[in-house]
Amino acid sequence: MESIPLYIARDDHAKLRLLLNALPPSAGNALLKLRAELARAVVIDPAAIPADVVVMGSHIEYEDLSTGETERHTLVFPEQADIDAHRLSVLAPIGTALIGCRAGQVVDWFTPGGVRQLKIHRVTPPAREAAGSPRPVVAPWLPGMERWARPSPQP
Repeated sequence: MESIPLYIARDDHAKLRLLLNALPPSAGNALLKLRAELARAVVIDPAAIPADVVVMGSHIEYEDLSTGETERHTLVFPEQADIDAHRLSVLAPIGTALIGCRAGQVVDWFTPGGVRQLKIHRVTPPAREAAGSPRPVVAPWLPGMERWARPSPQP
């Protein structure tokens, strides 16, 4: 079976690698699945990511094709996750399945009951900061890991 390309912005890829390196081996499946997705990802400049690709902070509308249920979530880092607020952790099986995929794609979601398929109907990109304004990049899972970054220059 041919694998569909998975696109990840360079800054998201770096933050996710830090997250993986900070997780204990007991994180098990979440760690292995996200590591596998990052290994196959096409890492590109954030400015080059198409608007319909799921990145950290994207608002996603998807349908479970086996139940017909439609869900809407924002993909976030684990410390921001709140299912009641529809903020889905990238470490949740659905979050790992969705990252880097595009609107219109059907994605396999592995559950204890078997493989289910999710169809991504809509992806709304995260709000972008004003060009040139610094923004804090915080990695709370790593104590003392705060630095300032500037958004990538626009061509």
